[in-house]
Amino acid sequence: MTAEKIRRAHLLVLGVAVLLVTAANAADNAYPNKPIRIVVPFTPGGSPDILARTIGQKLTEATGAAVVVENVPGAGGTIGADRVAKAVPDGYTLLMGHIGTLAVAPAVYPQLPYDPIKSFAPVAWVARVPNMMAVHPSMPVKNVAELVNYLHANPGKVNYGSGGNGSAAHLATEYFKLVTQSNMMHVPYRGTVPAVTDTVAGQIQLVFTGAPAVYPMVKIGKLKAIGISSPKRIESMSEVPTLAESGLKSLEGFEADQWYGVVAPAGTPPAIVQKLNVLINASLNAPEVNARLKSEGAFAASTTPEVFGQLIQSELKRWRPVVMTANIKAE
Repeated sequence: MTAEKIRRAHLLVLGVAVLLVTAANAADNAYPNKPIRIVVPFTPGGSPDILARTIGQKLTEATGAAVVVENVPGAGGTIGADRVAKAVPDGYTLLMGHIGTLAVAPAVYPQLPYDPIKSFAPVAWVARVPNMMAVHPSMPVKNVAELVNYLHANPGKVNYGSGGNGSAAHLATEYFKLVTQSNMMHVPYRGTVPAVTDTVAGQIQLVFTGAPAVYPMVKIGKLKAIGISSPKRIESMSEVPTLAESGLKSLEGFEADQWYGVVAPAGTPPAIVQKLNVLINASLNAPEVNARLKSEGAFAASTTPEVFGQLIQSELKRWRPVVMTANIKAE
């Protein structure tokens, strides 16, 4: 091949590359031009569902694209997460991930069909949500210290509910049991709402899950809140003390908040990830959204995809020892 032919071949390859990049950029710039699906891997009504619908509404307002929230519960949120992990990485299928699906599941499910780091592209850290510990009004305790004394006197006689085996509520309660050396029986449900509903009905005695799903029942007297998992009290629920304020040495520095964030399938174009990050952060910073989150006990956590990715990695390391020590296994 002559030098001229080589030069023309190189120019042709370069031209094709430019066209491909231009087409990709055009597609990214046009995003979104069809409905976006946010998969919530739990039943409707819980904290991830509330957050997904709030963000979805703001995304629709900002882009004009419809946002559909799809609830795919089961196996501690891993069924819905796996569905997104295997979706086309085009920015139109997203996951409202959380501590359970992205940080706890690898230790709980030995055959987890996805990898929290390799299967997803972090998009946006949405919120931190304290867990609220609440008991049925018939429980003869007024605070956490009294609960611990009651549990020590009645080992295994109190049932607590969670949104599923290996869920964030399950982990938080097992962590509480571990540090207080107390004993309760776990009753897993297919979602947070059924667990809260059965606590209200007195079928189980305690629930320790996201404050937004519990506090409405506390306000109308159906449940009795005795503590939250944050290092400090929630401004809109300031009457509820932190577990660290219980006066028990075992609970000094106790913290077991849930966190939520949006991830996309690995391979989603960086330009789309960045665009989503900007749009989601803008929605979180909207005054009405920020006020709503605070009223429900959630704290907006707008930041970069990189920082959210670092959170996932650090939480994977943090919770694995707890899962192993408490012997939490998939059922």
